[in-house]
Amino acid sequence: MKILIRASALFLFVFFSNAVSAQTTRVYTLADTLRGTLTPERTWWDVQRYELAVKPDYNDKSITGSNQIVYKVVGSNDGKTRMQIDLQEPLIIDSIFYNGKLKLKFEHVGSVWYANVPAQKLSATNNVNIFYHGKVHQAKRAPWDGGFIFTADSLGRPWMTVACQGLGASIWYPNKDHQSDEPNLGASLTMTVPDTLVAVGNGRLVFKKNNNDGTATYKYNVVNPISNYCIIPYVGKYVNFKEKYAGEKGTLDLNYWVLDYNLPKAKTYMPDQVHKMMKSFEYWFGPYPFYKDGYQLIDASHTGMEHQSAVSYGNWYKFGYRGRDMSGDGWGLKWDFIIIHESGHEWFGNNITSNDLADMWVHEGFTNYSETLFVDYIFGNKAGNEYNFGIRKGIRNDSPIIPPYGVNAQGSGDMYPKAGNMLHAIRHGLNNDKLFRAILRGLNKTFYHQTVTTKQIEDYLSKQAGFNYNKVFEQYLRTIQIPSFEYYLKNGKAFYRYTDCVKGFNLPLLLKKDGVKTLKIIPTENWQEVKLSAGQQEMFTKRAVEFMYYVQVKNTK
Repeated sequence: MKILIRASALFLFVFFSNAVSAQTTRVYTLADTLRGTLTPERTWWDVQRYELAVKPDYNDKSITGSNQIVYKVVGSNDGKTRMQIDLQEPLIIDSIFYNGKLKLKFEHVGSVWYANVPAQKLSATNNVNIFYHGKVHQAKRAPWDGGFIFTADSLGRPWMTVACQGLGASIWYPNKDHQSDEPNLGASLTMTVPDTLVAVGNGRLVFKKNNNDGTATYKYNVVNPISNYCIIPYVGKYVNFKEKYAGEKGTLDLNYWVLDYNLPKAKTYMPDQVHKMMKSFEYWFGPYPFYKDGYQLIDASHTGMEHQSAVSYGNWYKFGYRGRDMSGDGWGLKWDFIIIHESGHEWFGNNITSNDLADMWVHEGFTNYSETLFVDYIFGNKAGNEYNFGIRKGIRNDSPIIPPYGVNAQGSGDMYPKAGNMLHAIRHGLNNDKLFRAILRGLNKTFYHQTVTTKQIEDYLSKQAGFNYNKVFEQYLRTIQIPSFEYYLKNGKAFYRYTDCVKGFNLPLLLKKDGVKTLKIIPTENWQEVKLSAGQQEMFTKRAVEFMYYVQVKNTK
């Protein structure tokens, strides 16, 4: 999940890069545009599959490799005889071959490489095979700054992986580095590593081959569409244990890859948390989206990332976030934050992926809220409410959640707790968990294995809920204002309105109290009034309203 100089993962909101605060004044460069825009050199071809092969050098901190990109011609390339390939410095492309025969000429500007390709017929399927090498950009604070990670386990043995959401998969292999174009037919990752180590990738192991030269080659394959930044190698002293899980869609293969000395504790710890995660998320969101590729949980040297079907795990086998409670109310210490959060991205982020990095709230907001739904499912509704309220302290309102489009920009870290609280407020105002659950499951079914815009998600939610939440989304996603709910009580009536909000803000409020008739109101910017029945006046308190809704409550009397 989710810096997203990470994802997807993990940008924990409390550690989100301070650089995001400068987004409102940032001057975007040509490099930002080339990376974040669907340029003419990108739009005429659609990625169908990646066949990636790499050989990392632990001592030299370098890599050699190739990526065969299978693509379909979806637009005329007459007069567009260039194909944009992304590969970030200091890596270098050595050669490019078209359909395995024709060697192409190419040039580059910074991290963008242009291959001169022949004219091609519409709907034709072709491929380019790109060979490259070089020193690899190394992550300094993985996963928040992104890059290749060369480190050692606690016994001093080599341990390698990558975390690159936001920074981009082009930091370590050539591809079309734009979230909107996932390889429709999946990808393979072939890794040649020292034969004393084990290599793990996304999906399922195709083969392992001993090369009799001190190296071994492993090939992994995914058949489902996958985001570029989710294709990740893991290399270390791994051992494996596995099990079958009886899921909503049938039998799901669960694989756990852990460092050999973690095996005893992992065998009891990981399955317990994964089973609870699967049970709760399949309930709320629908079937796990990648049954064909299975689910893997893999020890990593960083905190964690949502790599599709190969989730990174580095939470030290502790509940909470490495032993800390993200909510401050105690509920966050009753489960493993990384397993739950990063696995939540399998539904929001990996199954449903935003077209543009600017819409990352679709990944992080829903996955942040998946934590609340997990707590709700496992520990009860009261616990879920308390957890959601507790994480609100991480909201900074420093800049909008949705930044400019087309420049590879990512918004405020508020895309985690603020968006999660927005969804909780919508759920409470709806007051129909059967319908709310149907909406969440419907999102994952309607946009199954698709890339989307925020408008598609916003419109779907409003349509299915039967209420126009357009101004609610505008308020919380596109401004830094905290709306105020003003009220006063007089002569058996409540008078109320919204201020400090966008014009038309209309978040419904449902007020509840045991033994008292429930009251639903839809405040606007104009004063409204409602006659109160016995006990209802007691529901108009700052604590009661703010606990359930992310608004500031003011008694104006």
